[in-house]
Amino acid sequence: MTTAALAFDAERAMTMLRAQVAFGPRVPNSPEAAQCRDFLQRELSFWCDTAWVQPFSYSSEDRGTTLKLWNICGQFNPKASDRVMLCAHWDSRPFADMDPNPANRQIPIPAANDGASGVAVLLEIAHQLALKRVGFGVDIVLFDGEDYGREGVLDDYLIGSKHWAETLPVAAPRYGILLDLIGDADLKIPYELNSFYNARTIVDKVYDAAQRVQALSFVREPGQSVMDDHIPFLQKGIPMIDLIDFDYKYWHTLEDTPDKCSTGSLDEVGRVLMEALYSEKFK
Repeated sequence: MTTAALAFDAERAMTMLRAQVAFGPRVPNSPEAAQCRDFLQRELSFWCDTAWVQPFSYSSEDRGTTLKLWNICGQFNPKASDRVMLCAHWDSRPFADMDPNPANRQIPIPAANDGASGVAVLLEIAHQLALKRVGFGVDIVLFDGEDYGREGVLDDYLIGSKHWAETLPVAAPRYGILLDLIGDADLKIPYELNSFYNARTIVDKVYDAAQRVQALSFVREPGQSVMDDHIPFLQKGIPMIDLIDFDYKYWHTLEDTPDKCSTGSLDEVGRVLMEALYSEKFK
């Protein structure tokens, strides 16, 4: 285990999770999203060598809306050709379509675990990378519009990651790691099968790191195939894996709130990523 893994501050990560939720649901085109976007860019700018946004528009035929979306990027060693991408989505689902109460199903979700948890871990990793540098480039990318679509309308999902993969505003990474739904108090992260079959080497390296830091929530067993923000990159031949606990009872409900998340879960995921980044075997 590297000493860098032990430095991850899970309490600070939890503060970052709560701060995002405090803005309200971060639904595209909303003032809450604009306020949170500015907060996230500002937070990354504190620690990264450079931080900026990628604005773009998207028109949903299904919902008859035009969205102004913003991917957010913080970079370390921006001139390095050898790069790693760490990513999550920062938007909130516009409707709680899985809520047990039908009256709630048109209300946006708080998105504490489904969005804010992965972002929170990456903000703390940015903090740690500023304190102890690595010798390669790191891009921390927060995607917008991941969760906008109605069930079954595939075009309206993964909007930000599709746009990033198509435009590649920075050099393509050697590999990427996506975080989604990683704050659950009862965390269990099996192999996501698209990752396992298309980026097995990266999966093995991450789970080896988990074994070294004794992160017991990382289990070496098959999980589900998940349509998530890693898919547009896999389709481009860029190896990216998804770390996700899809077995979350509050998924797409109004109960996806910070009290359902755990500092211990954020700590395990943060320590695994830190171990992976700073491990000699990973360079």
